[in-house]
Amino acid sequence: MTTGIKDKKLPVGIDGKAMNLSVVGSGYIGLVTGIGLAMSGHQVTCIDCDSTVVTKINHAIYPFYEPSLDGLLEKCVNKNCNLKAVEEYSEIANCDASFICVGTFSKSENNTDFSNIADAAAQIGHALRDTNAYHLVVVKSTVPPGTTEEVIIPILEKQSSKKAGRDFGVAVNPEFIQEGNASRSSLNPDRVIIGEHDQKAGDILQSLYESSYSGPIIRTSIRTAEMIKYASNAFLATKITFINEIGNLCKKLGIDVYDVAQGMGYDPRIGQRFLNAGIGFGGSCLPKDLEELICRAQQTGYDSRLLSAVLNINAAQPLILTQIAEERLGGLKDKVVTVLGLAFKAGTDDMRDAPSLKVIAQLMSQGALVKTYDPKAMPRAKTIVGDGVEFCASAQEAIDGTDCVLIVTDWEQFKDEELYRGKLVIDGRRALDPDTANHVCAHYEGVCW
Repeated sequence: MTTGIKDKKLPVGIDGKAMNLSVVGSGYIGLVTGIGLAMSGHQVTCIDCDSTVVTKINHAIYPFYEPSLDGLLEKCVNKNCNLKAVEEYSEIANCDASFICVGTFSKSENNTDFSNIADAAAQIGHALRDTNAYHLVVVKSTVPPGTTEEVIIPILEKQSSKKAGRDFGVAVNPEFIQEGNASRSSLNPDRVIIGEHDQKAGDILQSLYESSYSGPIIRTSIRTAEMIKYASNAFLATKITFINEIGNLCKKLGIDVYDVAQGMGYDPRIGQRFLNAGIGFGGSCLPKDLEELICRAQQTGYDSRLLSAVLNINAAQPLILTQIAEERLGGLKDKVVTVLGLAFKAGTDDMRDAPSLKVIAQLMSQGALVKTYDPKAMPRAKTIVGDGVEFCASAQEAIDGTDCVLIVTDWEQFKDEELYRGKLVIDGRRALDPDTANHVCAHYEGVCW
């Protein structure tokens, strides 16, 4: 069922009042969700086991980099005084609803560790044990189809000694927050998906969103909502990989893939977005969710050949940068190579599954001397990359004295062609204008153009 726009000037719950809400997990998704709910006028308590994160939030300090939220946390914490962070789950008993926003972790065997989500469900259930009021539990963490019904609800019922659908409600409300653009994608999402265990749960969640959101709200089953998130990410990953495949072919044929993508994108069935050819996708969602979906397909006996190919092609795409560098330099041993950009994309400090990690590892394995710079991600990168890489204080410092520059993340400050005058530059993100770069650089080349 899809609802239209309803005119409601004040944030309301199902009873016409602002709600007391708890958000379990104060990482990227949890805090962004909490800010969005608080900006809608609700009273929000963020719960996190990390005391450092709790302290930062209560002092209106972000524990991560997200430029689009500039000033919003301070407004919620200090001005409106409707968002706070705590370590104790006991405050859930005083709330109308709880949002599970804890993270998941990839395992080496290509499935995902959901122990954080199980722990959160257990803590919520325990907190509800001595309450009489109906409480809504909303699962925003990404979980495979069947997880809420088969894992989360049984844990909630066991720990609370209550019955789902009678004593408390359960809904799945997948997030589609885009790092670097969290403000728009969380406060004004393209759509809201509500997978409901019971109608009352769906009604409450729909009412909560309608207080400040006028877009499409789609109510469906829990498993369908879970699958919508995985299918959406799998499609985006496939679209990115498709244009990279086309780009690899176009380069061999002497064609600019960006001209091809522009022509394709005018077709409304295709669209312009996610047609930027380059070194592939990374981040916390697409790789992990794609791996999990492939794993689930295998468990059902289905061979998901397309999704497996997407994952394999994407894993190899960043290494084309190092292959080109090796060819142009006549080998990488003892060559100084600059990696510009470490975060998986501009606008974030997130290093999870960042293509830069594969590029750096390959360069070092071939004896290159690696210099690098990123305006936001270097503190995180230093804990991952370890010794052997020179972290520079600026892009200019990273470029000075290098034999080759690899552009891995398209930060705005990397788009000045004059930075690269006289240098061998291999662009993995189309950060530079090829026509200008070809006149400024000693040699300019795109990864697949």
